[in-house]
Amino acid sequence: MADGSDTTLTAEQTATDQAPSGLVAGIKSFAAGHGGATAVIEYVGKRGARIVLVGADGAWGDHFADDTVVARQACAEAGVAVENAWERELMDQMRPSNDLWRSMARRTMAR
Repeated sequence: MADGSDTTLTAEQTATDQAPSGLVAGIKSFAAGHGGATAVIEYVGKRGARIVLVGADGAWGDHFADDTVVARQACAEAGVAVENAWERELMDQMRPSNDLWRSMARRTMAR
């Protein structure tokens, strides 16, 4: 299957420059601190692309890139595998913190 989302039409693009070093360093740091990581890249319009990292220990975090090409390049430079979609196994691996659950509960109750 080609890189990219199966629900979004994407044009073949090639990146000529390296990804920002701060982005690559952040991804490497997350992976090192959590026993490795897997990434899912989500296109978020004008904002660019969101890189959601899921650590081997279940922790997760995210970074933003200018576009999906830069996001994929940063993950490649950091040595982090990129999944094309949210697979069930990856979702099952995620372990949200208690603080996140409380935060989500407050948002629901505030509506």
